[in-house]
Amino acid sequence: MGNDTLNKERWVGLFREIGLDDDTMLEWHRLFESHYPDGHQSFMEWLGIPTDEITAIRAKSAAG
Repeated sequence: MGNDTLNKERWVGLFREIGLDDDTMLEWHRLFESHYPDGHQSFMEWLGIPTDEITAIRAKSAAG
């Protein structure tokens, strides 16, 4: 693999490889958000997710 940078697509790919579906990934986000909201924000920023997408993910996680 030429580029070892971990980003959103690669992270989701890892989740898919272990059998996580969209509902399970949402549950993961919901737990991350409820237990560690600042860490959740920082992690998504580290993955290079755009701010507007982070806001949407956090809102959906908080509502779920």
